[in-house]
Amino acid sequence: MDGLQAENSGDTAEEKYRALACDTALSTLLAVVVYVLVKVSLDGIRQWRARISVLIVGSGPVGLTAALVAVRSGKVLKLTVLDERYRSALLCRPQQIALDPRSVKFLLGLGVDFDNMEGCWHNDHFFTRIGVFQEYLLSILEQKRQQVDVKVQLGTKFTEEYLRRIPRKEWPSVIVVADGSCGDSCSVLGISSDYTVESCHAYGANATIERLDQRQVPTPEIRAHSLYFDLSAYGVEAFREHRNPTSKPGFHLKIYGTFRNRYMALVCPTSDTKMVRFLRHTANSSIMKNIFHQSFNAYKTDIEPRLSDVTCHHMQCSRRLFEIQLSHRRISAAYIEGDNVAVTVEGEAARVLNFDTGFGVNLGMRGLESMGSFIYRTATAVDQNDILEALSAKMQHSRHVAEAFRQTGLAESMYE
Repeated sequence: MDGLQAENSGDTAEEKYRALACDTALSTLLAVVVYVLVKVSLDGIRQWRARISVLIVGSGPVGLTAALVAVRSGKVLKLTVLDERYRSALLCRPQQIALDPRSVKFLLGLGVDFDNMEGCWHNDHFFTRIGVFQEYLLSILEQKRQQVDVKVQLGTKFTEEYLRRIPRKEWPSVIVVADGSCGDSCSVLGISSDYTVESCHAYGANATIERLDQRQVPTPEIRAHSLYFDLSAYGVEAFREHRNPTSKPGFHLKIYGTFRNRYMALVCPTSDTKMVRFLRHTANSSIMKNIFHQSFNAYKTDIEPRLSDVTCHHMQCSRRLFEIQLSHRRISAAYIEGDNVAVTVEGEAARVLNFDTGFGVNLGMRGLESMGSFIYRTATAVDQNDILEALSAKMQHSRHVAEAFRQTGLAESMYE
């Protein structure tokens, strides 16, 4: 009897122990679930409420587009755009830009309405003047002032003195440098000016001519391919080389710009043919001018006048073929630790092509495709490591943009 009672007592104690262990596990699990839910909720509220101040240096097409990306991110409380040029100097720029389909799609996603912008369409490309594009983006930013504190300070240069005048508590969390290849904002911020220079495996030459009797009307570009030039007068037998099946493809020509400001680009893949060697090393600067002169008259639009010998005299062009190279910054993003500021470099300040194809703005737009994500990650960062990870991802994207253009950029803008 006593043994039976002892056995029942042991079973009861074991059941109580099991019940206690189960209750403890359930309580712990419930506490963990509550903690996770509370933390996720608080993190969600913090991320939802997170807002930062952004400073953009440069109000060119890339800088103003970066400003629009910042506003559209929903994470910017205050946006300041600086440029040392005044509004009249910005909006009177005669250069024409050609936005390719990828850039058009990107800008449409930012709310850009091309139907309300002066320009023209051709093969899914949109052509307009830089000044028109900048004025349109400025008007959008002015409309966003009800949502974000937007300040556009034109005629103001970004200097160390400008930074010293900003109260510490009002320092921006993100600075976007988009002041072009000649800007010195990176040096003000202590960012290295070292560039990596890489070949695009092609040779090229550029030409430009201004005809004051023509209007600043945006016009689609003209492309011609597989061109060979008769340089027999200079001792180069081009046609015999052309018939050689082992010879490389010929030249590619692009005519672009407004009717008043006409630009031409001539490019060929790297080769060692007699013609290419001759045009790379010739000391006769009139040869390239004659090539551009004849090419323009052969491929111009029907409604514009031919180049005469008089107008040809005013043409400016490359003296000879040169190697096309892309330079991009070794450091395209940085973190100023003492001031807790994340810096990213965009546009020509980050990547410079020594060959003008009229598509340079598209290269800048490629870098901005990761800007929205970068601002979001910076605004919602918990600590410095989160910011550094955002900067690392931004630098990786910048390197990818440079590599992709070096591999296929000329093919998209010239060869095809």
